[in-house]
Amino acid sequence: MRSPKFKYLLLLFISSYCFAQEKSGKFLFQDPNLTFEERVDDLVGRLTLEEKVSQMLNSSPAIPRLGIIAYDWWNETLHGVARTPFKTTVYPQAIAMAATFDKNSLFKMADYSALEGRAIYNKALESNRTNERYLGLTYWTPNINIFRDPRWGRGQETYGEDPYLTSILGDSFVKGLQGDDPKYLKAAACAKHYAVHSGPESLRHTFDVDVTPYELWDTYLPAFQKLITGSKVAGVMCAYNAFRTQPCCASDILMTDILRNKWKFDGYVTSDCWAIDDFFKNHKTHPDAESASADAVFHGTDIDCGTDAYKALVQAVKNGKISEKQIDISVKRLFMIRFRLGMFDPVAMVKYAQTPASVLESPEHSQHALKMARQSMVLLRNEKNVLPLSKKLKKIVVLGPNADNAISILGNYNGTPSKLTTVLNGIKEKLGSSTEVVYEQAINFTNDTLLVYQDLKNQYHYEGKAGFKAEYFDNVDLSGNPAEIRIEPEINNFWQEGEVVVKNIKANHFSARYTTNFTADKDGSITFELSADDGYRFLIDGKEVVNAWKKNRWGEKTFQLTTKKNTVYKLVLEYWQGEGKANVALRTGNFVKTDFAKLTDRHKDADAFIFVGGISPQLEGEEMPVNFPGFAGGDRTSILLPEVQTRLMKALKTSGKPVVFVMMTGSAIAIPWEAENIPAVLNAWYGGQAAGTAVADILFGDYNPAGRLPVTFYKDDSDLPAFVDYSMDNKTYRYFKGTPLYGFGYGLSYTSFKYDPLTIPSKIKKNETVPLSVKITNTGKMEGEEVAQLYIINQNANIKTPLKSLKGFERLNLKPGESKTITFTLSPEDLSYVTAEGNLQQYEGKVKLAVGGAQPDEKNQIKSNIVSQIIQIEK
Repeated sequence: MRSPKFKYLLLLFISSYCFAQEKSGKFLFQDPNLTFEERVDDLVGRLTLEEKVSQMLNSSPAIPRLGIIAYDWWNETLHGVARTPFKTTVYPQAIAMAATFDKNSLFKMADYSALEGRAIYNKALESNRTNERYLGLTYWTPNINIFRDPRWGRGQETYGEDPYLTSILGDSFVKGLQGDDPKYLKAAACAKHYAVHSGPESLRHTFDVDVTPYELWDTYLPAFQKLITGSKVAGVMCAYNAFRTQPCCASDILMTDILRNKWKFDGYVTSDCWAIDDFFKNHKTHPDAESASADAVFHGTDIDCGTDAYKALVQAVKNGKISEKQIDISVKRLFMIRFRLGMFDPVAMVKYAQTPASVLESPEHSQHALKMARQSMVLLRNEKNVLPLSKKLKKIVVLGPNADNAISILGNYNGTPSKLTTVLNGIKEKLGSSTEVVYEQAINFTNDTLLVYQDLKNQYHYEGKAGFKAEYFDNVDLSGNPAEIRIEPEINNFWQEGEVVVKNIKANHFSARYTTNFTADKDGSITFELSADDGYRFLIDGKEVVNAWKKNRWGEKTFQLTTKKNTVYKLVLEYWQGEGKANVALRTGNFVKTDFAKLTDRHKDADAFIFVGGISPQLEGEEMPVNFPGFAGGDRTSILLPEVQTRLMKALKTSGKPVVFVMMTGSAIAIPWEAENIPAVLNAWYGGQAAGTAVADILFGDYNPAGRLPVTFYKDDSDLPAFVDYSMDNKTYRYFKGTPLYGFGYGLSYTSFKYDPLTIPSKIKKNETVPLSVKITNTGKMEGEEVAQLYIINQNANIKTPLKSLKGFERLNLKPGESKTITFTLSPEDLSYVTAEGNLQQYEGKVKLAVGGAQPDEKNQIKSNIVSQIIQIEK
């Protein structure tokens, strides 16, 4: 017990120290010799109420009087640092990284991404741009929601449908991103979207979800619990939807009872963007911004992303709806993160702050992007060993909407690499000039009528110069004087979010006007195809002929003009861009329906057809106004492969030549006909910058595939319950009672493996840690990787548990004839189940354990055996 005299002397010393610091122009919080807690307390104690509230917005302004620079908390690095004006390494989409079943690869990817993020932040500091979005160190990733339904367009951002796989991979990501320094964070990860959130996209701002305690703790919370209590993730993002009538960001159960009290989370929480506005605009649970903001902060939501709702907190304090002390708690949490990132310390003290710009797209990072692309791809079918193809084939025809589609390989929430390789390019680079590689798109994703483009550049002129007059405005309504005027040879622009468009204008919240004079060279007609994100309108001779000015993400429209030879037509395309990626294009040509029989006959001399189809981020993603057959609002209305793609493959099959289906997707696609009739099917996901190289490596035998499905591939839409049903009955491999087309954990190899019997005690006692080992041998003729998977199967019909649950996995490489013994260690938690009340309880009695290269009841051909044993758990 300290005496009153000691306390007085200590207080006197601190007061004297503070006076001396301020007299010297240095504040107490600027002293790196003090603890972060002391420094944060000092800093926040100096702020006015208005300044405190300003720091609770994602775009936090500078406070010059205290030397605090501006900072934007909103940054992205889902699979590489995203949306910056700098070139960065783009790894495979998250769902593809999950298909690697390789926690070490994911750790390294996150480590490399944090390095690139540090280099970008250093550039922002040097150029005084820390107020800009996407240049900071607080990354709003990973997305660890459970991909419960393949129709959800954002499932591509997750690690799949299994809580255990998601937990382990999420843990690796967080540890790789945040680093291992005992004092400083390399970068700050953020687990999202907390919680019970997985579509539909169209309902996310109004949806009120409820699940049983069993489902909450068995499926929806394990990954969050792992990252918060085990990985020590720095941040959490609360979801848009409501949970049991309360918006997630103000949920008594989720935010107070579980997150802050049960899990003792002391990091920061940000709302999903514009989620606080949903309280009073969509959920209608609060009357206004003031009450919504006060309730969100009371429940521990520290940042309001996207809007100014939290500015109402100043009035909320004055009106007694929330205390300034409660505001202080949030502001202290936020500054604690900034201190832990080293933002207030000399560069020499923070090793991460010394990261050089040379790490951006370094050879090591690019090589790892290729490695993960190879690792992620899942060989679903390979009848009669059609693959690998010979490199000595004389002619190969590459077809399909994804064959040369740079958008698809990059996925969403992505960066912009200096170089990317589509499948077409990868095959051409692989084969060189020795093989004729012919490309025909043939179809779009959902139809067989293509606009056959014509190059009419020589018919566009403006004031004697070829091309278009391009005017760029730093607003979304073409108002005022343009920031830049220039001549562009064509309109075919695509910018990643945050990329520089022209000087002082980045690729969001801007507009453009393109003007030219088109001279017709003949009587007839020409079709103009316009596409843009977000809105546009097209005028010919002053008359508006196309109006898509309202948000029209990825939308395309056409207009056919009847032309008269030598007549000049004035064309004007006006365009605006809000948030997200930016693109605007004007193409010309005429529509032609593809004749599949003629196409096949035209290439009857081909040695093989490679069809690259599936779907694309142009069709599935976050809240997208897309409306094609099978797609709506970013989600899918059907999981079946678009019918036109099947029709084309049926025609190709009549050639008698090998047909290989390379499928790109961010989710499960039902391919019942292809699974029976196409000899080789490779699921390539959205593979990142090196996707094309990786596909070519696999198709031609330079890499032996070993990816595994992190989601169940169902046979048909009829396998799926209602999309809005969040119960887990008959969903995912853990509860699905039917037979899937391809099961979770499935994937083929060009070689084969043998598992020796398990080595495990037949009887174990409760609360003991149990070792399990098995020898794996490559029994084939080709070096390859195997993904060993350990499942637990409950034998007690009297308790509700999953049908089976993944409890361990390891990816290993084996040469022909080589053997390795791997060991899994099962903790008491691994040998437990969730009760109806949501509590964890250890099994008693008999439990079955199975290890192999797939699930224990996979119906498709697999390249290994599966060994299993029943053990007895005794009290």
